[in-house]
Amino acid sequence: MGNRRRVAERRKTRPAVVGGMIAVVVVGAGFGVYALTGGSAADDRTSATSSSGDNKPKVKTGPLSAKEVQSASTTFLTSWQTGKVTQAAAVTSDSTAATALLTGYTKDAHIKDVTLTAGTRTGDKVPFSVKGTVSYKGTTKPLAYESSLTVVRNKETGKPQVDWHSSVVHPDLKDGDTLVTGESGTPPVKAYDRDGGELTTAKYASLGPVLDGLREKYGKTAGGKAGIELQVVRGKASQKAKLSDKTLLTMSKGTPGKVKTTLSPTFQAAAERQVAAKARSSVVVIRPSTGEILAVANNSRSFNVAFQGSLAPGSTMKVVTSTMLFEKGLVKPDQSHPCPKTYKLAGWTFHNDDDSEIKQGSFKLAFGASCNNAFINFAPKLSNSDLTKEAQQVYGLGLNNWAIGVPTFDGSIPVQSGAQMGASLIGQGGVRMNPLNMASVSATVESGVFRQPYLVSPDVDHRTLAKASRTMSAQTQGWLKEVMRYTAGYGTASKAMSGVYGDVGAKTGSAEVDGQKKPNGWFTAYRGDLAAAGVVQAGGHGGDTAGPIVAALLKMG
Repeated sequence: MGNRRRVAERRKTRPAVVGGMIAVVVVGAGFGVYALTGGSAADDRTSATSSSGDNKPKVKTGPLSAKEVQSASTTFLTSWQTGKVTQAAAVTSDSTAATALLTGYTKDAHIKDVTLTAGTRTGDKVPFSVKGTVSYKGTTKPLAYESSLTVVRNKETGKPQVDWHSSVVHPDLKDGDTLVTGESGTPPVKAYDRDGGELTTAKYASLGPVLDGLREKYGKTAGGKAGIELQVVRGKASQKAKLSDKTLLTMSKGTPGKVKTTLSPTFQAAAERQVAAKARSSVVVIRPSTGEILAVANNSRSFNVAFQGSLAPGSTMKVVTSTMLFEKGLVKPDQSHPCPKTYKLAGWTFHNDDDSEIKQGSFKLAFGASCNNAFINFAPKLSNSDLTKEAQQVYGLGLNNWAIGVPTFDGSIPVQSGAQMGASLIGQGGVRMNPLNMASVSATVESGVFRQPYLVSPDVDHRTLAKASRTMSAQTQGWLKEVMRYTAGYGTASKAMSGVYGDVGAKTGSAEVDGQKKPNGWFTAYRGDLAAAGVVQAGGHGGDTAGPIVAALLKMG
């Protein structure tokens, strides 16, 4: 065994106890520092020569000790707080990116007098609070927020370091984003519902991303004047994900312009109540006859899953698949069609939920029971592009050309082959949707025509709405409404749709996600001139999770 030695640095001052935690006060650069202590980064440095006598130091491996986590986090926080950017960046996993963002924190965001207070460590994660002052051209305002960091072990050196992401500096930052204080490039807007009431996050908690999107789209044309703000300015990756710039602190208010939306105050308030009661839920309500969006709500206030989510839609995709099968003349609702317990395709074995099967029954029964293999066993009769074409041409999906007034993800139905193509037929594989997309699917079935959903009337800015290249036949529409009506009355959607009367149709979905214990629960439905869709991520079966949310909103029509 090689010799082992431990190098430790002795403290010259005794740590003080502040608020029940050990803290060290560092004087200098006009900062007051309060951070968890635990010795310098050198306290846990251990080296050893290899047993082979080559004198190469062994790299420390294994889980981090509490002392290592405390040491790395203290070094980082103390260095950042005292303005020693290079030292702070050196203890991260990406010193270049850390240096750039921490430098910009002072120079571009104009944040000074920073105090960082570490909280109680949980494993390798250390939460901390930030207090500072934003000062720009004679105007100052206090800034306070919560953040956290995670300490990891460097694989090459074995030393503990802060796992660098921009969110360490501020939780609203994605990697590549920056913080900037100055005259905002986009004037503020005041958004209004269809009845003239102002839309605010105080009234509708989840509308933050929507309001940000409206400002980005209409701020320069709505007649407003820019103010001075601390903003998250999105980088290339965030722009690609269609994330809007975000205001964190208003230094001086500009003059807002005005934008009127199609949102209904009644439906929006109800949608907010529904998602508030169910974690990770999202919902959208549409008017099929016009495409007007009446409500959009998310349990999360930071990301608009309802408009921008990209999730496998599970069995709700069977509405689109059935449209294709009906148009190709491969099946009719009352035609006998088996749903075997298992089905093999291109080396994969597909199973139904709970390993169920339908030996003798109609396609309508299989649709209502959401029996997977009744759809996958059509794969040998289909080309790889059939589902893609159906989604694009009839439902307007996957073309990335919707113009609703704020950023959206318009669905993705890639051309696939073999088992992946089979999985696409039941909304898995590479298929990706969100509640806006699936509400539009139900709206298209109800009206027989795709009308691109919109949040702001195209009359406001004369933009062109997306159109489908063809319309489903009246017979196909009739058959779709037949199978969806059966599902709402007798199938997997019947429990949720109980008490929803009139011209109704519905489809449930459960989408498996790798590493997730419960599937994402989906539900899409219509009632007369209303269509809605929702998702509850990691919630379980759609009929039990998203179903009650959608049904409650349809009952209001």
